Amino acid sequence: MPWTVTFHESAKAEADAQPEEIQARLRRIGELVQAHGFEKLPRKLRKHLREDLWEFRLMGKNRIARALYVTRTGQRMVIVRVFTKKTQKTPPREIRLALQRAEEIE
Repeated sequence: MPWTVTFHESAKAEADAQPEEIQARLRRIGELVQAHGFEKLPRKLRKHLREDLWEFRLMGKNRIARALYVTRTGQRMVIVRVFTKKTQKTPPREIRLALQRAEEIE
């Protein structure tokens, strides 16, 4: 069964607000997941944060963004938060928001 990649409604709007190079990198990662599976992604692209919450590291020319996501049964990945990174560590408020959105997903 192939992987599917979807967005939480709010995360889709956040992704669309990012610069084109960040959007392109996120699309490319989604394509890689769908073609080869989550497990085959290079470790440098993904990082486990806690429980079932992970993050993609997205680098553009002038900024760094993060896409927080969860995996669900049936090989489904749901991106729940996309934001511009401004600190070294992922802020706790971003993690809390992502976990709240993840609870809304079946």
